[in-house]
Amino acid sequence: MTNGHAQQFAAKAGGLSRVLAVEIIAPLVLFYGLRWLGVGQFPALLAGAIIPAAGAVRDFVAERRVGGVRIFVLGTMALTVAMSFVSGNPRVLLIRNGWGTAALGGWMLVTLLARRPFLYEAARVVFDEDKRQIWERDWEQYPPFRRLLRICTALWGVAFLADAAVRVILAFSLPVDAVPALDDVLLVVTIAVILVLQRVYGRSYMKRHGLRMRGVHITPVDAWDRP
Repeated sequence: MTNGHAQQFAAKAGGLSRVLAVEIIAPLVLFYGLRWLGVGQFPALLAGAIIPAAGAVRDFVAERRVGGVRIFVLGTMALTVAMSFVSGNPRVLLIRNGWGTAALGGWMLVTLLARRPFLYEAARVVFDEDKRQIWERDWEQYPPFRRLLRICTALWGVAFLADAAVRVILAFSLPVDAVPALDDVLLVVTIAVILVLQRVYGRSYMKRHGLRMRGVHITPVDAWDRP
């Protein structure tokens, strides 16, 4: 690994660690820490919701720009907090994470109408320059690969919308103190299931079209390898 690639990897790992800390770990620690100290459910949930919102505002101030999905999530979070104050029901606050997964799932489905779907663009952001060039060449050269990325983008979009619906059900049916931890478990389960389905279906789909994909490299399957 070259120094440049190592620096890119370190930067991406640092960014992922910051997202995990701000979006998942810190809100959980704060909520359950406050509950252990005897703080009520509503103020503890509200304190946990402030951390991701503050992180989003910080990113906006630092970058001087914010995407449409981020605006939607921040707006719905603000609306959720306002509704919870009006109703006085802490369960209303619990559905705030569902807004995020719903927005992401909806955005993924919207990109199916664009020239390139979400998964294509997301991979380009993660890849280094060499892999990005191969990825772009694969897209231009192999129509089955283009269709596969659209199918998998649709899978991710529908799965995240379903995830959002499950979060609402959990928020209004389970004990309040159990939901914040289960929210994060649900996210891990959702992503794990999608990744397994994508891997199994993707390999089968590419093989049916006489192609094999290893990493970002696509090669035709030799005649004696075909079923």
